[in-house]
Amino acid sequence: MSPGERNNKITPEHLRKNAYLYIRQSTLHQVLENTESTRRQYELRQRAVVLGWPEERIGVIDSDLGQSGASAKDREGFQRLVGEVGTGRAGIVMGLEVSRLARNSSDWHRLLEICALSGTLILDEDGIYDPAHFNDRLLLGLKGTMSEAELHVLRARMLGGYMAKARRGELQLRLPVGFVYDAAGKVQFDPDRQVQDAVRTLFATFRRTGSQGRRPERSSSRACASRAAHRTVRAWAIWCGTS
Repeated sequence: MSPGERNNKITPEHLRKNAYLYIRQSTLHQVLENTESTRRQYELRQRAVVLGWPEERIGVIDSDLGQSGASAKDREGFQRLVGEVGTGRAGIVMGLEVSRLARNSSDWHRLLEICALSGTLILDEDGIYDPAHFNDRLLLGLKGTMSEAELHVLRARMLGGYMAKARRGELQLRLPVGFVYDAAGKVQFDPDRQVQDAVRTLFATFRRTGSQGRRPERSSSRACASRAAHRTVRAWAIWCGTS
């Protein structure tokens, strides 16, 4: 980031408003496993400090961790960000890359339009952009298109892998509670007697009450269990109350 870029695009008016850092990972698995990406996103906050924003006016929006960027519908954090920009409270919006903000062209271009109207800048790992300027908006639009195309390629690649495994008879889907895959990939009853007892009690209670809508008797003292990691025998059993 060159000093000229900072001087030309960041004005005192921008610095009087808030800076918002948007943080997102697509799945909870990524949140737990891709910790380096999450750490890099949080570190982007320091960029705003260097650019002149006081720490008390730098907001971090991370409520969408574990949410896909394919749509804004279920992303409370992104909707809040759009609201802050639309009401003129944001001087700059920061994200490690465009795909953190949106992987849907309509959501992305809507954000660009609102940023352009409210005079809000956008910052990513590569630089600072003013959506009100044609060249910057053209580049941001291209980045958004590439981000959406990348999502399509990833989905197609994943589906292709599933189909290839299915044709070989090797595809393993998530099993109902009480069943697991053994070392040979065959479906079997969960070897944990507590899991077996819990499932049997659940079905016995259902047969006795005769209704799925009624709360089973003594349910508060029982629990059901499932296994993480595709419910293999080696995975941990996760217990949850049924009441």
